[in-house]
Amino acid sequence: MSGQNASTLEPNARLTPRELEVLSLIVEGYSSKEVARKLFISKRTVDFHLDNVYGKLGVTNRMQALQRATRLGLLEKVT
Repeated sequence: MSGQNASTLEPNARLTPRELEVLSLIVEGYSSKEVARKLFISKRTVDFHLDNVYGKLGVTNRMQALQRATRLGLLEKVT
């Protein structure tokens, strides 16, 4: 995990309820477009939330976000 500062590795990463909701749907296998339809928001808004999630978790893609969120126990709060 070189190149990431300590704040991106913080176990208490603070995702908003909407970011957690988007992430949980992505984890279930929905595309950004499908998430947008389910949440009645635009795909651009979904992508905005995902970008925020990636930044807060210190990752660059969906798979890394899933792994980091799982390890930090963030997804347990949604289910």
